[in-house]
Amino acid sequence: MGQVAFDTLQASEELETAGISREQARAISLVVRKSHEVADVATKRDLEDVRKEIDARFDKTDAQIADVRKDLSAEIADVRKDMEARFEKHEAQMDARFDKVDARFEKNEAKTEAQIALLRKDMEFLTSRLLINITKIILGCVGLASAIVTLVVKFL
Repeated sequence: MGQVAFDTLQASEELETAGISREQARAISLVVRKSHEVADVATKRDLEDVRKEIDARFDKTDAQIADVRKDLSAEIADVRKDMEARFEKHEAQMDARFDKVDARFEKNEAKTEAQIALLRKDMEFLTSRLLINITKIILGCVGLASAIVTLVVKFL
């Protein structure tokens, strides 16, 4: 900080002119000078300089904050793009997997339907054979019964 200007030589000369001895004038001037040095009083100019410094620091800090905001906004935008790309990639992978699963289901469904159709044909064939065999047995029984009846009628 600036100090209040004090000319010790001029002060001691003025004190001598007023009638004080040279040694006393010199001692008084030195005491006054030391008191000014110790006081270290801020002047209006000092205060204005400090205010300008503080304003400059605030302006610099505001600019730095604005830069950080820009950087963060850019980084956030990059992260969003990256996340969106990742989501799209995973979504495409999931769609591909679902398509594979759907294809497997369709293939298995076709196999199952074919197997069911074969089972139905087998059942129809077995049913027809069973019906033929039952018919043979019934006819055999009817033939046997009629032979028995004929024999019984002849022997009676």
